[in-house]
Amino acid sequence: MSSLIDVILSASYLGIFFIVFAETGLLVGFFLPGDSLLIAAGLLAAGGKLNLGGVMAAVVAGALLGNTAGYFIGQRFGPAVFSNQNSRFFKPEYVAQAQTFFVKYGALAVILARFVPIVRTLVPTLAGVSRMPFALYTLYNLIGALLWGVGLTALSYYLGQLIPDLDKYILLIVAVVLVVSVIPIVLKFLQARKRAVK
Repeated sequence: MSSLIDVILSASYLGIFFIVFAETGLLVGFFLPGDSLLIAAGLLAAGGKLNLGGVMAAVVAGALLGNTAGYFIGQRFGPAVFSNQNSRFFKPEYVAQAQTFFVKYGALAVILARFVPIVRTLVPTLAGVSRMPFALYTLYNLIGALLWGVGLTALSYYLGQLIPDLDKYILLIVAVVLVVSVIPIVLKFLQARKRAVK
C-alpha cells in the first residue's frame, strides 16, 4: 500500500486520472487499483498532501472518459468478437442476453458497477457491445462517476479528518471495502449455480 501512496504522490493528479481511465475503460485495466486509489487519495488529501478538489476532478474525468472509451471499444469491436457461433466465451447469444440485461437494468448496471471491482471494467464494453443508447449511457455514466469519484473520495477525506492517523490503517480499510464490494458478485454467482443445479 505504501507503494500505491508513493505512486499517487509522485504522479499526482495526472497519474490518478490515467489509472482511473485505464481501470474503468480498458479491459486490460481490471487489475489496477480503483477503490483503494480513491481511498488512499482521499486520506492523502485529508493529510494536506493533495488537494481534495483536484483529486475529485481527476477521478471523475478519468471515470467519465474511461467508461466512454470502454463503450466505444465494445461498440466497435464487439460485433466481430461475438460473431463466432463456435466460440466458447464470445457467442452471439451473449450479445442478445446483454441487450436484454441493459434494457431491464441499464441505469443500475452502469451506476452501481462503479462500486464493484472488475465489473466496472467490463460493463462499459458490454454496454457498447449491446448497443445501449449512447445518450442514456452517458447520463448513467455521469451519475456513476460523480457518486463514485466524489462520494468515495469525500468519505475517505472526511474520515481522515475525523480520525487522526487513519492513513496508517489504509490497508485494512481497503480490504474491508473490497470484501463488501465483492459480496454482491458472490451472492449472484451462488444464486446462478443454485438455479443451474435445479
